[in-house]
Amino acid sequence: MADPSVSPAALETYRERADRFEAEMLEEYYLHFAGLKDELQIEPIYARYEDLTTLEAATGLGASVDGDRRIRELWQFACTGYLGNLAKSQEARVNELEATLEATVNGETIPYRMLRPTIANEPDRNTRRALEEARCELEDEHLNPIYLEAAAIVRAAVPSLGAENYVDLHRRFGLRLDELAAQCSRLLDETERLYEDSLDRLFRARVGLSLAEAERWDSPRLIRAVEWDKAFPSERMIPALEGTLAGLGIDLRAQPNVELDVEQREKKSPRAFCAPIEVPGRVVLVIQPMGGPDDWRALFHEAGHTEHFAHTSADLPVESKRMGDNAVTEGWAFLFEHLVDSPAWLTRRLDFPRPQEYAAEGAAILLWIVRRYCAKLLYELELLQADDPVPMKQRYVEILGDALKIQPSPTDWLADVDPGFYVSRYLRAWAFDAQLSFHLRERFGNDWFAQREAGSLLKELWSLGQGPTADELLDDVTGTEIDMAAVTERVRETLR
Repeated sequence: MADPSVSPAALETYRERADRFEAEMLEEYYLHFAGLKDELQIEPIYARYEDLTTLEAATGLGASVDGDRRIRELWQFACTGYLGNLAKSQEARVNELEATLEATVNGETIPYRMLRPTIANEPDRNTRRALEEARCELEDEHLNPIYLEAAAIVRAAVPSLGAENYVDLHRRFGLRLDELAAQCSRLLDETERLYEDSLDRLFRARVGLSLAEAERWDSPRLIRAVEWDKAFPSERMIPALEGTLAGLGIDLRAQPNVELDVEQREKKSPRAFCAPIEVPGRVVLVIQPMGGPDDWRALFHEAGHTEHFAHTSADLPVESKRMGDNAVTEGWAFLFEHLVDSPAWLTRRLDFPRPQEYAAEGAAILLWIVRRYCAKLLYELELLQADDPVPMKQRYVEILGDALKIQPSPTDWLADVDPGFYVSRYLRAWAFDAQLSFHLRERFGNDWFAQREAGSLLKELWSLGQGPTADELLDDVTGTEIDMAAVTERVRETLR
């Protein structure tokens, strides 16, 4: 039998073409989600780089791994690309529909992508319910059939990659899913009383309902926190970010490799995002400033990604610049996002009223989100090993409803699943952020974000890209392992 492994020369060619594929894909995603073009034209890109996403490429790289983590990253990239290529037309159709679908509620026409923000901004509960029902109806009628098509395609293709199912495949990539799931189960058990007490208080204060009375259309209103809007005006968003980065020794406007896209466009995504088109040569931070605490958090989250990719060393291989452990870049994003909830940062940057009260509310929201993602991981492990995904609709409602004490819509059972177990990256990133934040406060003080020495440390760590895993970075800086219990302690400390 011929050796299916890949030669060193072929590996180098694969790396170069993978880098170009990612650059073109990110450029396309940027143009679409920035509202610069209606259609998401990813199929021609897959066609130009079809050699990267063939079954032969995936199996050849898999046969070449032999303990080499860099090649394992390429293998994961090839497998992900192979599965994505098979379902690319479904992805394109979903994104086109999301950009063009509209709902009419109470005589007002609302684009699909604006329904969630509109629900969050709507003070009338009956209207919130009508908006949510319209969203679910569009999803069930137009999007879920396509999601189900894509899921069936991926499910049928996974065994050709040498894995029993999607979960087994990602275990082979090195994701320690079972260990993380055990930590998530412990977090759900240990924080249940804390969650019920803190969320009940917050629901009563913000929405005028108890946790027991709340429904899924009330949660976006809770997180939106409209009563704090005056403290987070849209016109101060970019100056606050610039000032924060300046405190760390970074001049945002002078970074030649960072682009700020702040223009208002009708079809621009309402939420900030980062497009690292060239790493580190061209990183685009996209924002449509609306103001309010959630919008500020989103901006700072994406700024964390932006600075990480912008400071990544250009000398690194593509595996470290574009692949690797995404818990790393999400960890840097959460580090910046959670500055917006920090009393020390609020006092210094915004002369903020009642910062401790706001921080406590932010801790309760963090607990809500983390519990939701813990439940998502447990659900996805079941879903992606099930012989038939359709009956999993009810498990989605049961698992997430038990974690949040609010039933989600069964129509979200597929839309709420990101490829590649990205849920695990977020969970580990929250732990990474909690543990690193504690270290930065101990080493540089509560105002570490205003210390150039802290900025120097961050830039040094950012330069490593995603070569080291989040676990390795944390161990190197703090000598500790990633542990979800750190998130629990962060919440308890803030609520105290």
